[in-house]
Amino acid sequence: MNEADVRERLADVRDPDLGDDIVSLGLVNDVAVEGDESGAGGTVRVSLALGAPFSPHESEIAEDVRAALADTGLDVELSASVPDELDADEQVLPGVKNVIAVASGKGGVGKSTMAVNVAAGLSELGARVGLFDADVYGPNVPRMVSAEERPQTDGETIVPPERFGVKLMSMDFLTGEDDPVIWRGPMVHKIITQLVEDVEWGELDYLIMDLPPGTGDTQLTILQTLPLTGAVIVTTPQEVALDDAVKGLRMFGKHDTNVLGIAENMAGFRCPDCGGFHEIFGSGGGKALAGEHDLPFLGGVPLDPAVRTGGDDGEPVVLDEGETADAFRVIVENVANNAGVVRRRGVSEER
Repeated sequence: MNEADVRERLADVRDPDLGDDIVSLGLVNDVAVEGDESGAGGTVRVSLALGAPFSPHESEIAEDVRAALADTGLDVELSASVPDELDADEQVLPGVKNVIAVASGKGGVGKSTMAVNVAAGLSELGARVGLFDADVYGPNVPRMVSAEERPQTDGETIVPPERFGVKLMSMDFLTGEDDPVIWRGPMVHKIITQLVEDVEWGELDYLIMDLPPGTGDTQLTILQTLPLTGAVIVTTPQEVALDDAVKGLRMFGKHDTNVLGIAENMAGFRCPDCGGFHEIFGSGGGKALAGEHDLPFLGGVPLDPAVRTGGDDGEPVVLDEGETADAFRVIVENVANNAGVVRRRGVSEER
């Protein structure tokens, strides 16, 4: 076996999302074959341009690569990285592979709940995750994860605390308890920029950004400052929420930011007493919105008292068992998969 033989075999491995084989797409960074003098045994090292760690589809690609080389008699060692020259994240957050914004057009749709559960769900998969609560005027994330520990600082850098394996930073840490935040746009820009530069996030696979609702100064600062992999738009089924969600979509579109998909919260209620399923806020709105704009539908989460209880008690529902936890896990996997599509497509187009 030589490099050409290995690449020929890898040409049979298809990307489940991009519709071609990984060699043609340019997703094979490097191949190195090391064997003994007899040609038997040895090792083949394959570097793949995979950018979304613990994405189910990228894990599937890696498994298919191993299967394609299984009968060669070689030990297979895989590594994954997006080449530095193709990785825009190196400019601002050098240790962060993917920055994902969680946004909504209006308040009260469960955006922070979605951000917390996506972050905790990715961590549960094994990813290194950070959660930045950038909701300047209503930072609720620390309460939702019972973050009693405060960030530490040496005067120059800020070391974020961890909850459920997630590194956490919140605007709530910068203000007194119950103190209202009364800041104009320039102050918001200054604080967000300072936190991006001064927080010691370390090496992360995903940094989840919980944005405030709407399309204001904080969103604009983040879009102009951070190289976002993509955004998740959170909505509820009713028309008033969908109308505002469209505004969020257009905001990201104007800044050439990929939208990873639409997540629907409060998608029906299953009565614990009668077992009936009640669509309190209507049905299918999020999925229809995704279809109208040719975007992925990430999944729907039912209206469940466990979500409120988890938010109050500081235990993300995605870490539990049951229908609602499963619904969050579907969204988590779809977010990771779609982040991977964005990164792999970027590599393929550059090459």
